[in-house]
Amino acid sequence: MEGTELVAFNIIASVGTARSNYIGAIDAAAAGNYEEAAQLIKEGEEAFTGGHSAHGELLTKMAQGEKVEMTLLLTHAEDQLMSAEAFGILANKFLELYKKVNG
Repeated sequence: MEGTELVAFNIIASVGTARSNYIGAIDAAAAGNYEEAAQLIKEGEEAFTGGHSAHGELLTKMAQGEKVEMTLLLTHAEDQLMSAEAFGILANKFLELYKKVNG
């Protein structure tokens, strides 16, 4: 497996874990389990950071003049990265919303 493919799989795995944690956090907040929701968001952020760092490696390679071929796999990794980022934002918003609504 080539370097770019390995980085893409690392991104996909990391941000997939993050997105799962964020969805779990929304579910926990909906059930009134705010501490659990906050913990899941924290774990999601840690997993997301791993994917974001892997993404940064590719950007660094490009900045150094190394060619990074855009493949379907890398496109998928980018899509998953953006999706997980959006879920992280939403998880935080939902947690705050559920706290306000449920007092």
